Amino acid sequence: MKNLYIAEKPSVAREFAKALKINGGSKDGYIESADAIVTWCVGHLVTMSYPEEYDAALKRWALEPLPFLPEQFKYQVIDGVSKQFNIVKGLLNREDVGCIYVCTDSGREGEYIYRLVDQLAQVPDTKEKKRVWIDSQTEEEILRGIKEAKDLHEYDNLSASAYLRAKEDYLIGINFSRLLTLKYSYAIKTYLGKDKCVVSVGRVMTCVLGMIVRREREIRQFVKTPFYRVIGNVELADGTFEAEWKAVENTRYFNSPLLYKENGFKEEQGAKKLIEELKGDYAELTAVNKDASTAGKSSIGTGKSPEGKPLGLIEKVEKKKENKNAPLLYNLAELQNDCARLFKISPDQTLQIAQELYEKKMVTYPRTDARVLSTAVSKEIYKNISGLKNIPSMKAYAEHILNSGSYKGIAKTRYVNDKQITDHYAIIPTGQGLNSFAGLNDTAKKVYEIIVRRFLSIFYPPAVYQKLALTLDRNGEKLFANFKVLVDQGYLPITVNSFGKQKDEEEKYSKEMVDAAMNLKKGMQLPIDSFEIKEGETSPPKRYSSGTLILAMENAGQLIEDEELRAQIKGSGIGTSATRAEIIKKLVNNKYLDLNKKTQIITPTLMGEMIHDVVAFSIKSLLNPEFTASWEKGLSYVVDGIYTEQDYMDKLEDYITKRTVAVKGLNNQYQLRAYFDYAAQFYKKETAKKSGGKKTGDKKTSDKSEE
Repeated sequence: MKNLYIAEKPSVAREFAKALKINGGSKDGYIESADAIVTWCVGHLVTMSYPEEYDAALKRWALEPLPFLPEQFKYQVIDGVSKQFNIVKGLLNREDVGCIYVCTDSGREGEYIYRLVDQLAQVPDTKEKKRVWIDSQTEEEILRGIKEAKDLHEYDNLSASAYLRAKEDYLIGINFSRLLTLKYSYAIKTYLGKDKCVVSVGRVMTCVLGMIVRREREIRQFVKTPFYRVIGNVELADGTFEAEWKAVENTRYFNSPLLYKENGFKEEQGAKKLIEELKGDYAELTAVNKDASTAGKSSIGTGKSPEGKPLGLIEKVEKKKENKNAPLLYNLAELQNDCARLFKISPDQTLQIAQELYEKKMVTYPRTDARVLSTAVSKEIYKNISGLKNIPSMKAYAEHILNSGSYKGIAKTRYVNDKQITDHYAIIPTGQGLNSFAGLNDTAKKVYEIIVRRFLSIFYPPAVYQKLALTLDRNGEKLFANFKVLVDQGYLPITVNSFGKQKDEEEKYSKEMVDAAMNLKKGMQLPIDSFEIKEGETSPPKRYSSGTLILAMENAGQLIEDEELRAQIKGSGIGTSATRAEIIKKLVNNKYLDLNKKTQIITPTLMGEMIHDVVAFSIKSLLNPEFTASWEKGLSYVVDGIYTEQDYMDKLEDYITKRTVAVKGLNNQYQLRAYFDYAAQFYKKETAKKSGGKKTGDKKTSDKSEE
């Protein structure tokens, strides 16, 4: 009997054949030797059938048949790939095939791809089926995956969640897109002067649209508030450093209504008055201001230097060292965010490049949410490092790590944690496939390099900073200054490169100033060369970039900038690492969102805002990130065996039925007109009605430009 290996793509199948030394002849759609067969899908071979396959009458969109909730779902072979499906079907059912090794991508989508083929090919359960689960396409990993392959039924819960995810997206898309199109498309197309309009709705897609529109409206509604800060330029050694005034407890302006915040006045006149008080004589100040501090003159900075400059008394000196560890490893979301920021490429492009690197054996599986390594991988990690000696720019770093043995203790660090891994560990270089490096385009080389640099940095010690915090008193008021000086570079030389130079405080001050600052002591007095007012204003929220949107989706709608905090957040986000880039791409293709290719900044279009308002007036929960994330969490419960498939489907069908019935009863199309008018004023072109019937565009006015 022969073993049959079925991969997701022809290129992957060839890697399996190479690893297994299957040197048989290449047939039409498969490779066969005396004892083994390797075949492949071409991505998806099977899809869910359209509603008209259930009932021809459903081809016509109408409200009456909704909600459409079939008891049994139908599937069909995708047009254009039937030839390969029939080849695969024949191989799976061949009598001389004893064991089927499922080698599709190791994730929910890969599982779904095979299970659909298995279902339509009617492969008998009597055949032995094993699941190969690998983290890279190196020969070593492929052979390990085959050797340790588990019975396919051990992945039944994963398969169930894959089917449910597809059913959920299908039912929400079919029902709500038809429902809202039939109910509201006339109002939209008439307003925009279009011939037709389909209101495309999706479980994840509509939620992401809501995030973008909400952010845009927050920016529009934001009112800038000016404030005025007072800065003292304090003399030290051969220069000056800035000390910022703040109103703290037991000072004259503490909780004053004149302040915007503790460090700023609402009016410039208040800041000017404070400067006069700081420059003046303390005795005169206390004589006219009975609320002034009653502390003894010995603990207050008074008097002037021989040059007549005000003196500030050092009231407090705090010195401490701070260690900054290398960041956690890349998962797909982090990689997409960095690539959008550094190289201005979209999440979809980043995923394509990462997939290419994976298929060339250069990196591990890219569709991962984990940012750590497994214990098992950490024990063999020297192999990955050793291979990187073949990259000239990385050779010295790799050799240093190997010679110092720093990799040996990695299992005891925060970079290794089995509990933080579901399907796959973080994206790291394999140390192999480097013969393909020269053939990569420039952007792919850059993406590979940042993966390598992030990986190698975890084997270096932390960067060490000396921090100094000063509190100065001048006439009873407090001024605060902070120094942060890099003492030991640690891992920084690996990450400091042409993609973004690290800025450290030591660049801000001379060595003489830094040395003098470190020798400051409580009770010393320093001359204040001048005081100045720095005008500022509150800032509106930032627009999402394609990268920060991916991070926000990962964290259920929260844009958490701090990576340490992100690492602590647990739970499912909106969509998955495998689908988020595609969701953004679809919204852009639907012309609901605009993606600036140069800046990667994302903004809504007028149509996108109108679709948002339609959903907000009909099925508002679709716009809620927490609600959408709860569905994804439910799928993870199915994988864990907490929910059954029936539990999930009951909840889904109840949700769709109630919302459909509710929307059918609405009569709010004309109420939306005011919302359409509000959104339209922020776009260059007028609505169709106001512009004499001409079609409107979705180009933004100048206030939509991004810095």
